[in-house]
Amino acid sequence: MEIVKNSELDSIKGPEAWFTGMVRIDPLFAKREETRSAGALVTFEPGARTAWHTHPAGQILIIQSGLGRVQREGGLIEEVQSGDVVWFEPGEKHWHGASPGKAMSHIAIQEEVDGEVVTWMEKVSDEQYIKNG
Repeated sequence: MEIVKNSELDSIKGPEAWFTGMVRIDPLFAKREETRSAGALVTFEPGARTAWHTHPAGQILIIQSGLGRVQREGGLIEEVQSGDVVWFEPGEKHWHGASPGKAMSHIAIQEEVDGEVVTWMEKVSDEQYIKNG
């Protein structure tokens, strides 16, 4: 058994290349030699969001608080809130973040495949973020 103390893991500012707006990443668990998954608590301030991206083994988001938005390429923007769970399929191009007026926090879980966890793409424009349909 191992207990990772919360005080041992520092918060990280979401890199500008991957996010728009203020985003904080709090690591929860890292991939181990014998496992493929890692997880983090990610907090988006109002209007903040990821860039478009994909995951080779898909991604699970567990919404912890607030009001968020998620979208897969070609789909409508969907609102998500505390208790919702989102599954993005392997290779599915998507983005996620807070709503324009309310922050959102989620736990993100993804797995590594052949050394890859995520492929980052172009940023979600303000027009894309507001548009629905």
